Amino acid sequence: MAAIEMKNIVKQYGDGFPAVNDVSIDVGDGELMILVGPSGCGKSTLLRMIVGLEDITSGEMVIGGDVVNDKAPRDRNLAMVFQNYALYPHLTVYENIAFPLRLAKTHSEQEIDTKVREASATLELDEHLERKPGNLSGGQRQRVAMGRAIVRDAKAFLFDEPLSNLDAKLRGQMRTEIARMQRRLGVTTVYVTHDQTEAMTLGDRVAVMKKGNLEQLATPRELYEQPVNLFVAGFIGSPPMNFLPANIKGNQVELPFLSLDLAPEVAEKVQGKGLLIAGIRPEYFEDAALVDDAKRAKGKVFSATVDVSEWLGNEQYAYIPFEAPPEVREQLEQLERDLDGETLRTQLVVSLDAASRVRDGEEAELFIEPSRMHLFDPATGENLTLRR
Repeated sequence: MAAIEMKNIVKQYGDGFPAVNDVSIDVGDGELMILVGPSGCGKSTLLRMIVGLEDITSGEMVIGGDVVNDKAPRDRNLAMVFQNYALYPHLTVYENIAFPLRLAKTHSEQEIDTKVREASATLELDEHLERKPGNLSGGQRQRVAMGRAIVRDAKAFLFDEPLSNLDAKLRGQMRTEIARMQRRLGVTTVYVTHDQTEAMTLGDRVAVMKKGNLEQLATPRELYEQPVNLFVAGFIGSPPMNFLPANIKGNQVELPFLSLDLAPEVAEKVQGKGLLIAGIRPEYFEDAALVDDAKRAKGKVFSATVDVSEWLGNEQYAYIPFEAPPEVREQLEQLERDLDGETLRTQLVVSLDAASRVRDGEEAELFIEPSRMHLFDPATGENLTLRR
């Protein structure tokens, strides 16, 4: 096991395109680091540079204290689990797991057998050891690929979107298995995904990337509660954060549907900024009918007409259209493109308690606390209310 240090890593292709642009990330010994971002953000390229499948244009890749820029993949002692499993179809599960040990030619048959059976027990594959990959489910095949990584005693595990080929239910099960295995083995792990749910549930820390740049590196809670910019705020969270035009007037901010008083320290930061973008997560809204008087005193009740509502059993979503002025519309449209169209820019989405009685086409009384709002600069995307 070993720490991984990425120092000012750059990957530039022959046409000048910067796939990775001056990225620095330190992965601690035994840490599970997630690289997340939309398609084409450079996360898989960065992973391939760690393992040695891509050359580094500039910067230093340090593994266990050694600079490995010029080392071949086989000399880095890293175990990689691919999206498509990369299993040998003609070999049994046992032989697939044993393959890297036989290739290394450094273990006796007894040692190989011991390691294979230990890995298969860990991953609950004992009863499948004599089967071929073609006769296994997707989840079982992914466990075989993980078993092949475990037996190697590698310095680190690298996962390249390992669950993207599985259905939603199986992805949830495999997330749990990967987390349990990583915690038990304590192996340094770098895990690439475009799924922010995987990122938030698996990672000790998460690196959010966009167009080759590192946008923010933090714990899942920090990313969720204190995003540094519009992109991170919009990418992390499901349903995604609402972005609303916000007009600053003195110590107040005017939003669609309501005005809110700003805390003195926030008002000081945004004074004279004019039109900004407010970010409020859907679950920060509440049905005012379910809020007690003590809590009401800390926030604001407002009315808005619900276009469509969805009752999901444990919660209810309500969708409320609004108009964005031209001054911020361009920024919001660009943000939607950056996020692969995953966000909704023309309607407020609120996530309410299942007991809420809001109805389609009716006016709803909603509650929000001003302290739960972020304010972003529409030109730079910077979070102006970030606590330093």
